Amino acid sequence: MAHSIKISYSACRGCVNCIKSCPTEAIRVINGSITIIKDLCVDCGECLRACARKALGLDEDDWELIHAHGLVEAVPDPVFFAQFGSFWYPDAARGALMERGIDLLTDEAEDAFDLSAYASARVIENRSSDQLPLISTYCPSVIRLIQLQFPELLSRLIPVENPLEIAAELWRARTKSYAPLTLFAPCPAKITLIRDPIGGEPSPIQHIVAIRKVVHTLMASGVKVEKFDKSVPSNWRSATWAIRGGETKHISRFASRELTVLAVSGLRNTMDLLQQIELGRFRGVDFVECRTCDLGCFGGVAAPESRFLAYLRNRHIETEWNLTPERAAELAVMYENTKLWKVRNSIQSKQRLPLSSDLLEAMSRMKQMKAIFAELPHIDCGACGRPSCKAMAEDIVREQGEITDCVFKLREGISSLANQILSLADVQPQTLRKPR
Repeated sequence: MAHSIKISYSACRGCVNCIKSCPTEAIRVINGSITIIKDLCVDCGECLRACARKALGLDEDDWELIHAHGLVEAVPDPVFFAQFGSFWYPDAARGALMERGIDLLTDEAEDAFDLSAYASARVIENRSSDQLPLISTYCPSVIRLIQLQFPELLSRLIPVENPLEIAAELWRARTKSYAPLTLFAPCPAKITLIRDPIGGEPSPIQHIVAIRKVVHTLMASGVKVEKFDKSVPSNWRSATWAIRGGETKHISRFASRELTVLAVSGLRNTMDLLQQIELGRFRGVDFVECRTCDLGCFGGVAAPESRFLAYLRNRHIETEWNLTPERAAELAVMYENTKLWKVRNSIQSKQRLPLSSDLLEAMSRMKQMKAIFAELPHIDCGACGRPSCKAMAEDIVREQGEITDCVFKLREGISSLANQILSLADVQPQTLRKPR
């Protein structure tokens, strides 16, 4: 499993703020420098928020280099248009960006998000009540979190492809072009979505650039926002996916019956909800939308605008939800004939690296780890460079740490040694002792 967080070792001061924010305990600070365990990282971006020294960043492609090579065919995330001084409708933005060598796949994006919502509604309706609720696969970070910590919920992930990748496939099918595509991404999770696709199939998108980098370049070039009539409803339904509840609203519009849906955002809320689903406490709910970022994708660390301002602009957009019969027929044909909406391969769980390849040795090390853990103070202070005492015990068993890495155990050792020195100070060699 790859991840999209890069480390600036020169900027890292070993402050351990990042390790406490990681939900999967993927970060260590050893010898004053940060290390990320790739197999445990879910690319939620929480560590980037916690790092005040900017020692952590996004492992994205070079936007200046991509832009310098001619026309950029770009897949815009729904977050993209709300990052400017005022909201851009896709049609208003497309012309302005085309003048600067950027062609947005807005038509394909609209078809892709509609198709994804349409397919999701059909899948939900065809499932029995004991197979519900199904869980959204739009947020790659949520999928990876389930793979690592909630494998029992893998069967509840809705088998519908991410609409951003569907848009790329639609564009290639319509244009017969193999020109490289670039995704404007709002978070590290969507960068990893392209570089390490969850289903295993290669992504149709070649390059990934943070929205922040693109927006800063465009604003510096003096690009202007065209005027538009805010009272005219927009057909850009995909814009709602950027905020919490947007996906569930879109899917509900395509359902033939009333759906019971739930939407949560924020990492802690998402983890709490997944735990509750695992315990079977959400019977009667049809679909659950989870976003690890607060307020939905607007909270992504790669989005430059305040998530509150972007959310405010987005929620005031008049969107046309009543489909014409022609549009409904188009979606039905795409759903039946293209099959682009289907996840190619089943999503598998991700196991932590075993303590040993030999079962007996692994069991012995597990027993040893429990014994070491029992000796530790259990306060999870992070001073050892690990997120918890349990992680510390595991690292010791893996020979990646020592018991004295714990400041409390080190203090105990120093105290014990000091007492031994004091007691030895009163002891004289036998030749110097006076007779009794």
